[in-house]
Parts: sequence; structure tokens; C-alpha cells
Amino acid sequence: MQRRAVITGIGAVSPNGIGRENFWTATRQGLSGVGPLTRFDPTPFQARVAGQVTGFDESLYVAPKDRPHVSRAAPLAIAAVQEALADSGLDPSRLDRPSLRQIGVILGSGGGSQEFTEEQYRLYYAGLQKQCSVYVIPTSTIGTLASEVSMRFGFRGLSHVVSTGCTSSTDALGYALRNIQAGVLHTVVAGGVDAPIAPLVLRGFQLMRILSTRWNSQPARASRPFSRDRDGFVLAEGAWFFILEELDRACARGAHIYGEIAGYGSTCEAYHRVRLEECGEEPARAISIALDEAGLPPEAVHYVNYHGTSTELNDRIETRAIKLAFDGHASRLPGSSLKSMIGHPQGACGAAGVAATLLAMRDRFAPPTINLDQCDPDCDLDYIPNQGRPLDIEFAIANCIAFGSKNSALLLRRL
Repeated sequence: MQRRAVITGIGAVSPNGIGRENFWTATRQGLSGVGPLTRFDPTPFQARVAGQVTGFDESLYVAPKDRPHVSRAAPLAIAAVQEALADSGLDPSRLDRPSLRQIGVILGSGGGSQEFTEEQYRLYYAGLQKQCSVYVIPTSTIGTLASEVSMRFGFRGLSHVVSTGCTSSTDALGYALRNIQAGVLHTVVAGGVDAPIAPLVLRGFQLMRILSTRWNSQPARASRPFSRDRDGFVLAEGAWFFILEELDRACARGAHIYGEIAGYGSTCEAYHRVRLEECGEEPARAISIALDEAGLPPEAVHYVNYHGTSTELNDRIETRAIKLAFDGHASRLPGSSLKSMIGHPQGACGAAGVAATLLAMRDRFAPPTINLDQCDPDCDLDYIPNQGRPLDIEFAIANCIAFGSKNSALLLRRL
């Protein structure tokens, strides 16, 4: 009999709330965490809003002497993992070495320590080479980010980074599921973190003309998935992490279970570096693979957490993919885009959506898609506009789409 993977702990550091319950309260109430960009001078840029985590004390998670040598992603991730561990009732300091060897870390991140590396280049070309970190190479190597988590808590199982663009943390959770199913590990710390708010990153996205620029004077209204007047996504940061355990082990220790990852599907359109294929077949197939693994028909699903970036292309094609995957059930299937409230935290977005979905399942309440004043004619499904609603969710799909033609979906089951 195949082993089953359940989630027993959730941690969140989000633009709209630090801590799991603060994040969820803001999300269910439709409160935006998008504001004026303050991390650096936004004057040279057309896009001047961002989903920043404010009021976050990095020194609680990384010592001040170490902070110049790690990226912002490190304290964000450590904070979310610490909360997830406490929520699950696991205390690494009380575990012996054999137990710690059975706990792995699988971290999803699109940019990893990209903002750190950008700053090192700035110092170098400004003639400030002596201010560059001695750890510029290991910290700039994306795989080291998972090691920061492993070293902080003493985990001795595998310590891997999955970097597949915007599907990174969805895929990290999928690989955590596979490790538990195969009996490689009984516990995995998995989720996503990204901290991409940096000048060159912003400039690069601006050159692609996919950032919102019309709402600088009203930042909270800038992220507008599925809306007729949307004009691009909002760059954001954050960390969302989970404790995944083998079901029997979680039950034996009396752990609270938020839900099960019952299916995972991933595909590639093999089409383009950034554009999506109009037909929507491969994102739909990723969803169908997840459904098949869970042994569920499409009509069993009660809620979709959309990728919903607020770009013209993504929203239209994701809508088409949902129609293909769910056929006639799509018109009756409610779903929402968390990015309307937090912006787009790149590779961490899948984990953010999973966190929101699990809490929605727990409270039997579906969060809204805010700023949806008038739907694009090509976006004609139930996106739970502007106001959340009570909804009994037993099965849900958390969907993600990434640059490079990648598509990934998770099927979540409430237990």
C-alpha cells in the first residue's frame, strides 16, 4: 500500500501578514499587502509598487553579523519554517541524530539569492570591493538556500532546492510527496521562498512589459487577476512552508492534520521561454494527472486556487485550461487568485496558494479575488470576486504556471 503524505504544520511570512493566522485573516477578508515600493528608489522605474513584507525583524532569524553574507530569502524562509515546526509540534532540538537524518528539506525558489548577488555586483562595480561578502559564491549558488534551513534546525536528510520558475514551490511539494511515498523520508520540510525585489530584477520584468504600471497611485488596486483593465503583475516576496509527514506517523503522534497532498501533476508545453501556448492543453493535463493520481473525477473538486498572475496572457489561458480539465464542471467551480492580495512572489507563489487553500479547507471559507470590478470577456468563470464566501471544500486544486512552458498542479484533500 502506497504511503500517504499529510501536512501537519504551516508557516507564512507574507506581504499581507506575518504569521499563518495573520496571513489567513487578511486573505479571507480580501486585504491587500501591495504598497508603494520602498526597498530602493523607484523613481527610475515605471512600476513603483510591490508586495513587500513590512515589519519583519530579520535579526530574530539571522544574527546581525551573518546578515551581510546571506540573502533576504534566508531569514524569510527560516521564519516560516520555524512557525511550521511549532505548529506541527516538532522540536528539532529534542530530536536525536537518527531522527534528524529522517527529516529532509525541499525548498522551492525561482530566484534564490538573486537580490544578494545583484548587490554584490553593485558593490564591485562601484569600487567597493572590500564590502563584498566573503561568501559571495556559496550564497549566490541557489542550492545553498536549502542548506541555510537545514543548518539552522539541524536537519540531516536531503537538502535540495527546486528551481523551476513560478512552479518551483509547487514542484518542491510534489517532490516531497514522492520522497514520502517512496519511503525515503518520513518527514519533509517543504515550501517556497523568494525575495526578488531588487532594481535589476524590476528592470528586467519591466523590459518584458509584464508589470503593472497604471496603479502607482493606488497600489492596493494594482494586482487585478482576470479583470478587463489589468495591466500586469506586481512583484512580491515572501515565504510559505509546511511540515509533510507520512500519514501513519502523523496519526501515531497525535498531530493535527490540515490535509493530504493526494495528487501531483507536472507538464511542459515545450513552446516558448515566456509565452503560453494558446490552447491551454498542457496546464489542463497537469491538473488531470493530479486528479488521476488521487483517483478523483473532475466533478469531485470544490475549489481551485488559481495561478492568476494578472497578466493578459496567463489569466486568459489559465481560464481555458480549467475549462479543458473540468469540462462542464468548470462553470460551477469556484476559485480565486491569492496574487490579487499579495502580488506575485515568483517561485514561492505555489506554496502561498497551498497555504491559503489548506486554511480555506479548515475554515470552510473561500477567499476572494479582489480588484475584480469587471471580468475580461475571455475570463468568464467564478473567481469569487471581491468578497469571500462560505464553502465546504473537501478537494481542491492548487494550480501553477511558469516561464519555460512549465505547468504544475497539486490535489489537496481535507482529512
